[in-house]
Amino acid sequence: MERVIVVGGGLAGVRAVEALRARGFEGALTLVAGEPHRPYDRPPLSKAVLAGDTDDTTVAADFGALRCEALLGVRATGLTPSPDGGGTLATDGGALPFDGLVIATGAAPVTLPGDGRQHVLRTIEDARALRAGLVPGARVVIVGAGWIGAEVATAAATKGCAVTVVEAGDTPLASVLGPEVGARTAAWYAEAGVELRTGVTVAAVGPGGLALADGGRIDADVVLTGVGVRPSTGWLDGSGVDVERGVVTDAALRVSIGGAARSDIVAVGDCAAWWSGRYGRRLLVEHWDTALNAPDTAAATLLGQDAAYDAVPYFWSEQFGRMVQYAGLHDAGSRRIDRGDPGGPSWSVAWLTGDRLDAILTVDRPRDLVQAKRVMASGTPVDAAALADPAVPVREAVLK
Repeated sequence: MERVIVVGGGLAGVRAVEALRARGFEGALTLVAGEPHRPYDRPPLSKAVLAGDTDDTTVAADFGALRCEALLGVRATGLTPSPDGGGTLATDGGALPFDGLVIATGAAPVTLPGDGRQHVLRTIEDARALRAGLVPGARVVIVGAGWIGAEVATAAATKGCAVTVVEAGDTPLASVLGPEVGARTAAWYAEAGVELRTGVTVAAVGPGGLALADGGRIDADVVLTGVGVRPSTGWLDGSGVDVERGVVTDAALRVSIGGAARSDIVAVGDCAAWWSGRYGRRLLVEHWDTALNAPDTAAATLLGQDAAYDAVPYFWSEQFGRMVQYAGLHDAGSRRIDRGDPGGPSWSVAWLTGDRLDAILTVDRPRDLVQAKRVMASGTPVDAAALADPAVPVREAVLK
């Protein structure tokens, strides 16, 4: 393998470049990045950047030392894999041959119908444009009471905006946490002076506000749409790469073409739907932790080294003065265990299947989160009664 191309200039892309060099790759290395900026972190966009605390979240990476050619502002437009390995990446700057390819093209925000201006929050330009509208007295309407919606509402309320959040579900975060736990976060909006309207469906974003499905209207100076993202895989149409929601990979992050894994093409980050032996299903985890850690597995696979990515999913959110963290995966069949008073300043919720810890949500209880991640990673069974006692550390709730 003499020439490797990493397509995607986000965190997953730059970490793939670093991992390839760290694992001994000495050939030509090129990063193809659709944005004109050096790779940067996205989580601060809805936090420090919106707050005005920083304008620069650039990832510390020395492309000279990495001997990596960074093609900034160049977009991938197509892929032609060769049957005997390698292939050609088509870009708007010309065709690039490769022996190995890392697909790390991320995801793009979902937008709503209508000809009115709607902000999204994915790029540094998005964050700066949204921040410019967050001025005292501005009527800010946020569609979606998910993680991004809550973080933007926090920033807007802090800046003195009149903030309304509309959510199609009956509670915030119902699809992630379930309606009962999601409902516990509703009071946070009122405490921050934010109007939360649940069970509201938006028909379109029009000039000056939202048109609702029931015929109503909400006037707004600023509209932020935060209803999720979709993997950026359209450029792979016609390539033969299998795509189901995201780029289909096995546990080693090898891309599937016609149902067969290709060890010379791997995928990571928000665009990759990888097979998890831990959970017995394919996962698409659109969070920073995966973009940070999965590229090492992808690099190992590309270089013919044995590796598998099967981490416990993890993400966090800072909203309304609280640190909210979630690790693991749970479903409607999991048994819920409350740790602490949900009306108090800090509490946790754990989900179990039998005596196995499936997931945990923590609100200002970081120690619970750290210990629970270790328990889930090891698969150690836990005692439900001990876990329900917030005075008992999670690590001491394991069955001996």
